[in-house]
Amino acid sequence: MEALKACYADDSDSESASSNPTLDHSEGFTQLPPPPVSLLSPPKSLGSQDFLQTGQTSRFRSFPHVDGNYALHVYIPIYIPSPSKKELAAFLKKVSSHEPSLHAVDVDLPLNILCKNKEKLDQDLLGRKFHISLGRTVPIRVHQIDSMVSMLRQKLQTQKRYWIDFSKWEVFVNDERTRTFLSLEVTQGGLREITKQIEAVNGVYKLHNLPEFYKDPRPHISLAWALGDIGHSLKRVVEEVIKTSAVENSVRKCAFTCKFKGIECKIGHKIHTICKISDGH
Repeated sequence: MEALKACYADDSDSESASSNPTLDHSEGFTQLPPPPVSLLSPPKSLGSQDFLQTGQTSRFRSFPHVDGNYALHVYIPIYIPSPSKKELAAFLKKVSSHEPSLHAVDVDLPLNILCKNKEKLDQDLLGRKFHISLGRTVPIRVHQIDSMVSMLRQKLQTQKRYWIDFSKWEVFVNDERTRTFLSLEVTQGGLREITKQIEAVNGVYKLHNLPEFYKDPRPHISLAWALGDIGHSLKRVVEEVIKTSAVENSVRKCAFTCKFKGIECKIGHKIHTICKISDGH
């Protein structure tokens, strides 16, 4: 299972927290479609495993492990800048005080407990590497690895630096309604560039007979998750905290902004650098 832990979602992003959501306007929160299962061959299956993750306990996979398969995840690594951590910590503390079922991503602690220790919160949650998924997390065979990495590098080698704005708190619920995620979504700065990168990754996936990413992608990172479908209640809590924080002038329009510095691809245990933007670019 450790070979398959690494994330969207949450993503997953969140996870995933690493899926692209389809907004359910009637419900008032977002659903995430299930990961693909069509590529799996039943023989030698070792059974279903719950956790996948691009680092987030928010990223869960619903496809079974098959001997000889490796979990593939293409993503933008994201680090939260230090000046933004104080405001994010204050926001998470307020939300978790109203919703104690939330857990911090990739941390085996309830979020409200973690928030009581500022150093631990800064280091174990806000100081970790998050991910914006550029493709579905899917299983691939060993003979596909070299061509996958080579083609991704060829398609994405000319990337330039740009700014990514995480400007919207969003609540996501997976399609099975077994997990709920508290995420930060990219809705403005960086959205155009990320969308183009997703299109490039889609092209490589297609050449390897892998399912493409979801239509109308909504890039995000997930910071917290909860068991089950608590989308309605968590959405209400988030809206109330945003409203209160706005009055207290402690939440800005943009939660944080960071520079795009490259793209990585994790296959099994190994992380492949697809492109890296030097400080001079």
